[in-house]
Amino acid sequence: MEHKWDGDLVELNNPLPSWWVNLFWITMVFAVVYLVLYPGLGQFQGRAGWTSFGEYDKEVEKAKAKYDPVFNQFMGQPVEQVAASAEARDMGQRLFLTYCAQCHGSDAGGATGFPNLADKDWLYAGDAESIKASIANGRAGVMPALGAALARTAPSRSRTTCSRSLAPTTTRAWQPPARPCSKPIAPPATCLTQRHGRDGRRPNLTDKVWLYGGSESAIMRRSTRAANGVMPAQLQALAKPRSIS
Repeated sequence: MEHKWDGDLVELNNPLPSWWVNLFWITMVFAVVYLVLYPGLGQFQGRAGWTSFGEYDKEVEKAKAKYDPVFNQFMGQPVEQVAASAEARDMGQRLFLTYCAQCHGSDAGGATGFPNLADKDWLYAGDAESIKASIANGRAGVMPALGAALARTAPSRSRTTCSRSLAPTTTRAWQPPARPCSKPIAPPATCLTQRHGRDGRRPNLTDKVWLYGGSESAIMRRSTRAANGVMPAQLQALAKPRSIS
Protein backbone atom coordinates (compact mmCIF):
# COMPACT_ATOMS: atom_id res chain seq x y z
CA MET A 1 0.00 0.00 0.00
CA GLU A 2 1.40 3.30 -1.05
CA HIS A 3 1.57 6.12 1.46
CA LYS A 4 0.04 8.58 -0.96
CA TRP A 5 -3.53 9.79 -1.34
CA ASP A 6 -5.33 12.10 -3.76
CA GLY A 7 -2.11 12.89 -5.52
CA ASP A 8 -0.97 15.56 -3.07
CA LEU A 9 -1.17 13.89 0.34
CA VAL A 10 2.05 11.97 1.03
CA GLU A 11 3.07 10.24 4.28
CA LEU A 12 6.80 10.45 4.84
CA ASN A 13 9.08 8.53 7.22
CA ASN A 14 11.67 11.11 8.10
CA PRO A 15 13.78 10.33 11.21
CA LEU A 16 13.44 12.65 14.23
CA PRO A 17 16.19 15.23 14.78
CA SER A 18 19.05 13.84 16.84
CA TRP A 19 18.75 16.65 19.45
CA TRP A 20 15.11 15.68 20.08
CA VAL A 21 15.95 11.97 20.42
CA ASN A 22 18.84 12.71 22.78
CA LEU A 23 16.65 15.01 24.87
CA PHE A 24 14.04 12.25 25.12
CA TRP A 25 16.60 9.72 26.40
CA ILE A 26 18.03 12.26 28.88
CA THR A 27 14.50 12.85 30.20
CA MET A 28 13.96 9.11 30.64
CA VAL A 29 17.24 8.70 32.52
CA PHE A 30 16.45 11.71 34.72
CA ALA A 31 13.01 10.24 35.56
CA VAL A 32 14.56 6.92 36.63
CA VAL A 33 17.18 8.62 38.82
CA TYR A 34 14.54 10.91 40.36
CA LEU A 35 12.25 8.01 41.27
CA VAL A 36 15.15 6.20 42.90
CA LEU A 37 16.14 9.20 45.03
CA TYR A 38 12.75 10.74 45.84
CA PRO A 39 9.26 9.39 46.69
CA GLY A 40 7.09 8.73 43.69
CA LEU A 41 6.54 4.98 43.47
CA GLY A 42 3.77 4.01 45.90
CA GLN A 43 5.10 3.57 49.45
CA PHE A 44 8.74 3.80 48.39
CA GLN A 45 10.23 6.85 50.14
CA GLY A 46 13.34 7.23 47.99
CA ARG A 47 17.00 6.73 48.80
CA ALA A 48 17.63 10.42 49.56
CA GLY A 49 15.23 10.41 52.54
CA TRP A 50 13.51 13.63 51.41
CA THR A 51 10.18 14.63 52.98
CA SER A 52 8.06 17.75 52.76
CA PHE A 53 8.16 18.05 56.57
CA GLY A 54 11.94 17.94 56.55
CA GLU A 55 12.08 20.57 53.81
CA TYR A 56 9.74 22.80 55.81
CA ASP A 57 11.86 22.43 58.95
CA LYS A 58 14.95 23.42 56.98
CA GLU A 59 13.24 26.54 55.67
CA VAL A 60 12.07 27.45 59.18
CA GLU A 61 15.59 27.10 60.58
CA LYS A 62 16.95 29.20 57.73
CA ALA A 63 14.34 31.89 58.41
CA LYS A 64 15.11 31.83 62.15
CA ALA A 65 18.80 32.29 61.50
CA LYS A 66 18.00 35.29 59.35
CA TYR A 67 15.21 37.00 61.29
CA ASP A 68 15.73 36.06 64.94
CA PRO A 69 18.59 38.54 65.42
CA VAL A 70 16.32 41.27 64.03
CA PHE A 71 13.41 40.46 66.35
CA ASN A 72 15.50 39.59 69.39
CA GLN A 73 16.84 43.11 69.71
CA PHE A 74 13.28 44.24 70.57
CA MET A 75 12.20 41.23 72.64
CA GLY A 76 13.30 42.57 76.02
CA GLN A 77 12.16 46.14 75.45
CA PRO A 78 8.85 47.62 76.64
CA VAL A 79 6.33 48.42 73.94
CA GLU A 80 6.83 52.17 74.34
CA GLN A 81 10.55 51.80 73.62
CA VAL A 82 9.86 49.53 70.66
CA ALA A 83 7.38 52.07 69.29
CA ALA A 84 10.06 54.77 69.44
CA SER A 85 12.27 52.83 67.03
CA ALA A 86 11.89 53.75 63.34
CA GLU A 87 13.09 50.29 62.35
CA ALA A 88 10.45 48.63 64.56
CA ARG A 89 7.72 50.88 63.16
CA ASP A 90 8.71 50.00 59.61
CA MET A 91 8.59 46.30 60.52
CA GLY A 92 5.21 46.79 62.18
CA GLN A 93 3.86 48.57 59.11
CA ARG A 94 4.86 45.69 56.87
CA LEU A 95 3.28 43.19 59.27
CA PHE A 96 0.12 45.30 59.40
CA LEU A 97 -0.16 45.47 55.61
CA THR A 98 0.34 41.70 55.42
CA TYR A 99 -1.99 40.53 58.18
CA CYS A 100 -4.34 43.39 59.12
CA ALA A 101 -5.01 45.65 56.15
CA GLN A 102 -7.44 43.21 54.53
CA CYS A 103 -9.99 43.98 57.26
CA HIS A 104 -8.94 47.30 58.78
CA GLY A 105 -7.75 48.96 55.56
CA SER A 106 -4.26 50.06 54.57
CA ASP A 107 -4.79 53.31 56.51
CA ALA A 108 -6.22 51.44 59.56
CA GLY A 109 -9.43 53.42 59.09
CA GLY A 110 -11.60 50.31 59.26
CA ALA A 111 -14.92 49.67 57.52
CA THR A 112 -18.43 48.57 58.40
CA GLY A 113 -17.98 45.78 60.92
CA PHE A 114 -14.21 46.33 61.18
CA PRO A 115 -13.07 48.81 63.85
CA ASN A 116 -11.12 51.96 63.09
CA LEU A 117 -7.63 51.61 64.58
CA ALA A 118 -6.65 55.22 63.88
CA ASP A 119 -8.92 56.88 66.44
CA LYS A 120 -8.98 56.83 70.25
CA ASP A 121 -12.00 54.55 70.55
CA TRP A 122 -11.20 50.98 71.68
CA LEU A 123 -13.67 48.12 72.12
CA TYR A 124 -11.31 46.10 74.32
CA ALA A 125 -9.12 48.82 75.87
CA GLY A 126 -6.23 50.58 74.19
CA ASP A 127 -3.29 49.87 76.48
CA ALA A 128 -0.37 47.91 75.07
CA GLU A 129 -1.17 44.62 76.85
CA SER A 130 -4.83 44.68 75.83
CA ILE A 131 -3.96 45.38 72.19
CA LYS A 132 -1.39 42.59 72.23
CA ALA A 133 -3.95 40.21 73.73
CA SER A 134 -6.48 41.15 71.04
CA ILE A 135 -4.01 40.49 68.24
CA ALA A 136 -2.55 37.31 69.70
CA ASN A 137 -5.70 35.61 70.98
CA GLY A 138 -8.39 37.21 68.85
CA ARG A 139 -11.76 38.60 69.92
CA ALA A 140 -15.36 37.56 69.34
CA GLY A 141 -17.97 40.30 69.60
CA VAL A 142 -21.57 39.13 69.33
CA MET A 143 -24.68 41.29 69.11
CA PRO A 144 -27.56 38.81 69.54
CA ALA A 145 -30.74 39.11 67.53
CA LEU A 146 -33.16 40.82 69.93
CA GLY A 147 -36.00 41.59 67.54
CA ALA A 148 -38.34 38.95 68.94
CA ALA A 149 -37.33 39.55 72.57
CA LEU A 150 -37.82 43.31 72.39
CA ALA A 151 -40.84 43.41 70.09
CA ARG A 152 -43.25 43.69 73.01
CA THR A 153 -41.04 46.06 75.01
CA ALA A 154 -40.66 48.93 72.55
CA PRO A 155 -41.21 49.44 68.82
CA SER A 156 -38.09 49.18 66.65
CA ARG A 157 -38.16 52.89 65.76
CA SER A 158 -38.55 53.83 69.41
CA ARG A 159 -35.54 51.75 70.40
CA THR A 160 -33.52 53.25 67.56
CA THR A 161 -34.42 56.80 68.62
CA CYS A 162 -33.40 56.00 72.18
CA SER A 163 -30.07 54.57 71.05
CA ARG A 164 -29.27 57.57 68.91
CA SER A 165 -30.26 60.04 71.60
CA LEU A 166 -27.46 58.70 73.78
CA ALA A 167 -24.79 59.91 71.35
CA PRO A 168 -24.11 63.07 69.30
CA THR A 169 -25.61 62.60 65.88
CA THR A 170 -23.39 62.31 62.81
CA THR A 171 -26.27 62.59 60.32
CA ARG A 172 -27.48 66.10 59.52
CA ALA A 173 -30.94 64.92 58.49
CA TRP A 174 -31.65 63.61 62.01
CA GLN A 175 -31.84 65.51 65.25
CA PRO A 176 -32.21 64.11 68.78
CA PRO A 177 -35.73 64.39 70.16
CA ALA A 178 -36.52 67.35 72.37
CA ARG A 179 -37.06 64.94 75.27
CA PRO A 180 -34.63 62.07 74.70
CA CYS A 181 -35.38 58.77 76.32
CA SER A 182 -34.15 58.30 79.86
CA LYS A 183 -30.66 56.81 79.83
CA PRO A 184 -31.20 54.50 82.82
CA ILE A 185 -34.14 52.73 81.16
CA ALA A 186 -33.69 53.19 77.41
CA PRO A 187 -32.81 51.65 75.12
CA PRO A 188 -34.85 48.93 76.83
CA ALA A 189 -33.44 47.43 80.00
CA THR A 190 -32.40 44.32 78.12
CA CYS A 191 -29.86 46.38 76.17
CA LEU A 192 -28.51 48.54 78.96
CA THR A 193 -28.32 46.23 81.92
CA GLN A 194 -27.42 42.98 80.13
CA ARG A 195 -25.36 44.21 77.19
CA HIS A 196 -24.13 47.79 77.24
CA GLY A 197 -24.27 48.62 80.95
CA ARG A 198 -26.66 51.10 82.57
CA ASP A 199 -24.55 53.98 81.25
CA GLY A 200 -24.53 52.58 77.70
CA ARG A 201 -20.76 52.46 77.48
CA ARG A 202 -19.91 48.74 77.02
CA PRO A 203 -19.62 48.88 73.99
CA ASN A 204 -20.02 52.63 74.07
CA LEU A 205 -23.30 53.99 72.64
CA THR A 206 -22.65 57.55 73.85
CA ASP A 207 -20.01 58.63 71.32
CA LYS A 208 -20.01 59.18 67.56
CA VAL A 209 -18.27 55.90 66.76
CA TRP A 210 -20.50 53.25 65.19
CA LEU A 211 -19.07 49.88 64.22
CA TYR A 212 -21.97 48.96 61.94
CA GLY A 213 -23.18 52.45 61.03
CA GLY A 214 -25.04 55.17 62.95
CA SER A 215 -27.96 55.73 60.60
CA GLU A 216 -31.48 54.96 61.77
CA SER A 217 -31.74 51.95 59.47
CA ALA A 218 -28.34 50.59 60.55
CA ILE A 219 -29.15 50.85 64.26
CA MET A 220 -32.59 49.32 63.73
CA ARG A 221 -31.00 46.45 61.80
CA ARG A 222 -28.42 45.79 64.53
CA SER A 223 -30.98 45.99 67.35
CA THR A 224 -33.19 43.35 65.73
CA ARG A 225 -30.72 41.11 63.89
CA ALA A 226 -27.56 39.37 65.01
CA ALA A 227 -24.04 40.64 64.30
CA ASN A 228 -20.91 38.57 64.78
CA GLY A 229 -17.62 40.46 64.79
CA VAL A 230 -14.61 38.16 64.86
CA MET A 231 -10.99 39.19 65.22
CA PRO A 232 -8.99 36.04 64.33
CA ALA A 233 -6.08 35.08 66.56
CA GLN A 234 -2.78 35.97 64.91
CA LEU A 235 -0.31 34.47 67.38
CA GLN A 236 0.43 31.39 65.28
CA ALA A 237 0.76 33.41 62.08
CA LEU A 238 3.11 35.94 63.66
CA ALA A 239 5.06 33.23 65.54
CA LYS A 240 6.57 35.55 68.18
CA PRO A 241 4.31 37.32 70.69
CA ARG A 242 6.64 40.33 70.87
CA SER A 243 6.42 40.83 67.12
CA ILE A 244 2.75 41.80 67.46
CA SER A 245 3.61 44.76 69.66
